[in-house]
Amino acid sequence: MAGPAHAPVEISISITGLKGILRVPHGARGIVIFAHGSGSGRHSPRNNHVAQGLYEAGIASLLVDLLSPEEELDRANVFDIPLLASRLAGTAEWVAREPELWSLPIGYFGASTGGGAALLAASYEDDRAVAVVSRGGRPDLAGAHALAHVRAPTLLIVGGHDHVVTDLNRTAMRHMHAKTELIIVPGAGHLFEESGALDEVIAHATDWFLEHFEEAWHARQPA
Repeated sequence: MAGPAHAPVEISISITGLKGILRVPHGARGIVIFAHGSGSGRHSPRNNHVAQGLYEAGIASLLVDLLSPEEELDRANVFDIPLLASRLAGTAEWVAREPELWSLPIGYFGASTGGGAALLAASYEDDRAVAVVSRGGRPDLAGAHALAHVRAPTLLIVGGHDHVVTDLNRTAMRHMHAKTELIIVPGAGHLFEESGALDEVIAHATDWFLEHFEEAWHARQPA
């Protein structure tokens, strides 16, 4: 996609009315929609740091609040994985209709509970995601049936000190038939707050998205 790059801009998703932060570099190769963990949102410093890293690698991003401020007051909504997944899928539909974005392959980046929402959305029959990355995610929350129906290549990244989540990711992988890889970042905890840990996440995520966005571009070309 050709076009000028622009700084992060606040937007409203017309389909859902939810708020987001959009970054689009010049010549973007794809766009990544973020699904945040519980208690987080579009202003998350960690996810904005990842989004900036993707931007510098030529990947657009959309950090969107999957719940309205009123909905967030009910803590049950924060852990309602089907609700979050439906909002994520709706955001992907919005991206596919936007003149500036419609041609871009779509990926999902899920953190913590957002990892479960991203994989549940990716299991939908008509889902548009061509790649998924989960950071310290809970793919198990998508459920075994959904995991078995995910078609998008999926990268699971967990911290070396995050033992419980690592075990949950290993178990989730057993249910998945799509291409799936697990990367363990040595010395990192659940939030990847250690020096250099989040930059390692960015490097792995960038490689994964670029590889599968490139495959999507090639698949669109006439034989």
